[in-house]
Amino acid sequence: MNGDNARSRQDADARSPAADGDELRNRHIRSFVLRAGRLSPGQARAIDELWASYGVDHQPTRLDAAAVFGRNAPLVLEIGFGMGNTTAEIAAARPDLNFLAIDVHPPGVGNLLKLIEAGGLTNLRVMRHDAVEVVRDMLAPDSLQGVHIYFPDPWPKARHHKRRLLQPPFVHLLSSRLAPEGYFHCATDWEHYAAQMLEVLGAEPMLSNTAAGYAERPDWRPPTKFENRGLRLGHGVWDLLFRRRAGTPAADHSESAAPGA
Repeated sequence: MNGDNARSRQDADARSPAADGDELRNRHIRSFVLRAGRLSPGQARAIDELWASYGVDHQPTRLDAAAVFGRNAPLVLEIGFGMGNTTAEIAAARPDLNFLAIDVHPPGVGNLLKLIEAGGLTNLRVMRHDAVEVVRDMLAPDSLQGVHIYFPDPWPKARHHKRRLLQPPFVHLLSSRLAPEGYFHCATDWEHYAAQMLEVLGAEPMLSNTAAGYAERPDWRPPTKFENRGLRLGHGVWDLLFRRRAGTPAADHSESAAPGA
């Protein structure tokens, strides 16, 4: 979920692939709640008129990224983009990459579609669906250059921590979709969630940390609305940047679901 991010409620152990797949299939706790956000006329019009050009529907088949984008280029997945401003800014600054952005909230989807059209961002596509199901059903192992998860909902109450997006089974699934040396970049302004992210990503055998702990904010992630607000209030912001280890095989959990998305 992304920076400008109206915190989208998209919310490793070394178990065997079979055991992991069983857990992912049987425990699909959604990390988002569908809110009845009001669509502006412009957002509603964008969904009606632009979805055919820039939207991607969920299908239980592998994504043909070259056909969707009209070219072959490395693919970056973003989960939870809020209103989409940061997503559009990143895509505009990195025209050599294709970006697939997932969120479930209609106002943000409509706004990002407007930004794509206004900016001529031919390297950016939008999905409105549960990210777990998209990753599970549509993304092949080793198919992603990067994963962006910015400011996901922290679900701060202890009884809701199970809804957090970055749980071991989903991190394992995402890691299997990264190409070797592909990157996994997260950011949060909740220290407790940052610590959990660091623990979960650090325990995933397919990933290695690029820093001793938390990373510096990379140049490709512009400061977001939430980040700037938090900094003004004296809050911290924590980036985590991991890479897929070369030589680690990726099991295909194509029939599994995961506890978050």
